[in-house]
Amino acid sequence: MSKNFDDLLSKVSECSKKILSIAVAQDKAVLEAVKAAKERGIADAILVGNEAEIREIGASLSMNMDEYEIINEPDVVEASLKAVSLVHDGRADMYMKGLLDSKTFLKSVLNKEVGLRTGQPLSHVCVFEIPGIDRLLFFTDVAFMPYPTLEDKKFIIKYTVEVAKACGVECPKVAPLAAVEVVNPKMPVTVEAAELTRMNEEGEIKDCIVDGPLSLDIAIDRAAAEEKGAMDRKITGDADILLFPDIHAGNLVYKAIVHLVKVKNGCILTGTKAPVILTSRSDTFETKVNSIALAAVVAEEMKKNQ
Repeated sequence: MSKNFDDLLSKVSECSKKILSIAVAQDKAVLEAVKAAKERGIADAILVGNEAEIREIGASLSMNMDEYEIINEPDVVEASLKAVSLVHDGRADMYMKGLLDSKTFLKSVLNKEVGLRTGQPLSHVCVFEIPGIDRLLFFTDVAFMPYPTLEDKKFIIKYTVEVAKACGVECPKVAPLAAVEVVNPKMPVTVEAAELTRMNEEGEIKDCIVDGPLSLDIAIDRAAAEEKGAMDRKITGDADILLFPDIHAGNLVYKAIVHLVKVKNGCILTGTKAPVILTSRSDTFETKVNSIALAAVVAEEMKKNQ
């Protein structure tokens, strides 16, 4: 099991070499991450975009551009379609956003002819290495799906369990979070959490342990579980996956941790035919590299299960 990103990077070395396709690659921050990913043996890359600008930025970063395939396409929309088609057609294993807006990037992901749609909803998984916690934590959904329905949450759990298993967590523990750890009909989130738990117990949600509703402290802190008399729960401070009730709860916790605590993290989109890396302009260099590493191990697992 990968307990931190160093473990995850070691796991990448056990995978076959992956190829990353970048849409509109003339982005200094992205090319820095691409260079590091290649140097660390995580992935090679195909760079799609304005070739002159890509080469100019690459030269400023001391990249050997002869080591990269570059596809010249100055038009942003066309570049995104060419880049995603490389993954669709099996020439690349992962798809990453470069210097284009998220709306255009996602349109390429969902393109009916050359995209990566599966017919299922898309979701977002962020993997955290947090000081004081002896394992990776998987946060979902903190950036993509605003108000997931009960059916959406089933898909989110399925996707995130697959990511966790790719990282070596054999039977992830999933905590559907709420403000309280008991069912309250006036708090629909708690009712849905209990329903997800029932579905898991009856085999409708597989390959994991679901226990909800749970408050965040009981989910990640054993001492809190003991203090609250919750040691009879299936999760007592040892959750692997934190399922947030909506994007507000998830995003606020995500940003509080990122900006207040010294952490490492990486994020990918799920529900697609191949891993998709949708990083923010504000994400750090290491977050981008970690996201590529995460996508690589997920791509390897998806390849095994084909």
